[in-house]
Amino acid sequence: MRRAVVTARRDRLRRRKGTAVTGWRPALARSVVLRHDRVRRADLLVLPERVVILGGRAADVLRLCDGRRQVGDIVDELAARFPGAPVAAEVPRFLDRVREEGWLR
Repeated sequence: MRRAVVTARRDRLRRRKGTAVTGWRPALARSVVLRHDRVRRADLLVLPERVVILGGRAADVLRLCDGRRQVGDIVDELAARFPGAPVAAEVPRFLDRVREEGWLR
């Protein structure tokens, strides 16, 4: 039964894929916390019974996911911070992947 529920949820999220570019205002899921570990000098996504070490600029993207900014606003802000970086293509894809994992709402 659990497998059916997980599959149904994943399918529902895949159908919503592509909405990142429109009116979606991403925010961390309620059970997810973004932290910086000074010992490891790494940004972490702390989940129930799991910790994900974030690489690259993933933490910069997720810090902007506050539920108020739309994806376009996040892309614009990151493009201003990192000129020349392909944020317009990569950020929406990254946010869709993170949402598929259930870490964003």
